[in-house]
Amino acid sequence: MEDKSIVGDVINFRGLIYAPLNENGVVFLFGKVVQDLNMYVEEIKPGFPDCIARRFTGKGWERVRIEFEFSSWNFKLHNHNPAGCDIVVCWQHDWKDCPLEVIELKSEIKSMDNPPVESPKSPTEPKSEGPQALQELFVAQRVKPEVQDWYQQIETALQQWNPEIWTNVKTKYIGVYSPEKAFASLKPQPTSLQIEYFSRGEPLPGTKVINLKQSPRWAVFTVKQSSQVADAIEILQESHARLKAAMSDGETTSYFSGAIRSETP
Repeated sequence: MEDKSIVGDVINFRGLIYAPLNENGVVFLFGKVVQDLNMYVEEIKPGFPDCIARRFTGKGWERVRIEFEFSSWNFKLHNHNPAGCDIVVCWQHDWKDCPLEVIELKSEIKSMDNPPVESPKSPTEPKSEGPQALQELFVAQRVKPEVQDWYQQIETALQQWNPEIWTNVKTKYIGVYSPEKAFASLKPQPTSLQIEYFSRGEPLPGTKVINLKQSPRWAVFTVKQSSQVADAIEILQESHARLKAAMSDGETTSYFSGAIRSETP
């Protein structure tokens, strides 16, 4: 008799139709997004921990030990020693007091590019990097010189405040990293600079929640004049501190992260 086929929710993400229902699915999905997480894999191995990888920190690549689980609570159920691991990669994060950094793929993939599955074709041109990519973003968004200057002031101030902070220019925004995780994105507009930042669920004065349902732990602030640049820098510094505290407490911090579910009994 043919076995029944049980699948997860439909996600249609990069060729994976259904959400993982087990640890194997998590490993497969991690392989799809490892570069998006600014990592590369050195080793997948038997035993604990499952994976040895390197994560970009702005200055270089730090070694990280990863354990794959379907849910973060399984790490505790399997009696793993937190001292032997750096990161839990899981589909869902349900261990409120997890002492390790947790990457919940369920929320992470919501903000990642998801090109449609197409017939094979010739590769596209490699994307620009560094100053060229930044200038191309400014040109594409028709950003006025004064707004470009506001961005440069903010980036310089953050670098001087904490040299570990680094940026990654995308097609429509600039990601700002802690260095381990993104804590803000800067979206240049023709006459303003929109800043979306990790608030940990408590927006700072003068800012507002982006979307209470989808992104309750992120807020937004818009720089519309030069006098607001100093405020933007202070907001980003506070956001950085909140992200570090959230990571220390084992909370998810991605753009679509919500409140952590209660611990599984």
